[in-house]
Amino acid sequence: MTKRTKFNAIHSGRFFIAIALLCIVNLAMPGCKTSGSILKKDGSEDFDAFYDQFHKDDKFQLSRIQFPLDGYKNDPDGREKWSRSNWVTMKVKIYDIDQSQYKVTYNKKDDTFYQKVWIDGSGFMSEYRFNKIKGKWYLTYARDENF
Repeated sequence: MTKRTKFNAIHSGRFFIAIALLCIVNLAMPGCKTSGSILKKDGSEDFDAFYDQFHKDDKFQLSRIQFPLDGYKNDPDGREKWSRSNWVTMKVKIYDIDQSQYKVTYNKKDDTFYQKVWIDGSGFMSEYRFNKIKGKWYLTYARDENF
């Protein structure tokens, strides 16, 4: 093997490693960017960015619920406290609920967010409360009624 061939082989290997590392970093970056993007300049979380991430990412959602969660679900099978095993992932933000079919109310303050969705006279109602705890947002209460 000549010096030139050996030089090219070494640099080709380094190039391959550099490309592989770049791909790995690129795959890791969306998670880092997302978690960083929910922070405000003072280090606390922006609610709207948190709320968006909460509804997009199942794992993130579960990380922001401390079980057993206050509240309950109530359906024809009975009333049950929320646990990690019976939690139903929230996918639809309150802003995206079809208001021609459902009644919707929500209230946003600096350290709390309350939302309620229901259909008059149907036996369906759900309400959720989010609270900011030590600068981070958490779901702290959930109640679902469905009869």
